[in-house]
Amino acid sequence: MTAAKKYRPGRGYTRKDRAAVDNPELTDKQIVKGQSFQAVFPELHASIKRARGRPKIENPKAAITLRVSPDTIEKFKATGKDWRTRMAKVLERAKG
Repeated sequence: MTAAKKYRPGRGYTRKDRAAVDNPELTDKQIVKGQSFQAVFPELHASIKRARGRPKIENPKAAITLRVSPDTIEKFKATGKDWRTRMAKVLERAKG
């Protein structure tokens, strides 16, 4: 028995409680036969499964590369943190 598995008093259980627990380590054969949580509880897995990342939006913005003069970039940066948003609004107004 390793030091981590030895009984230590003052943890909310007695030595008798510790001895009553029948939880042997899994054998290699048991591990190979093991099934995933999804295979054993498909309904429960479906009910708690969450999508990752942000929710999908109907009309996502497109990322592009645009070559702009350094002076133009500096002017927009001087307007504050959200300079990219302001630049996008100017482009939206320009399309008519």
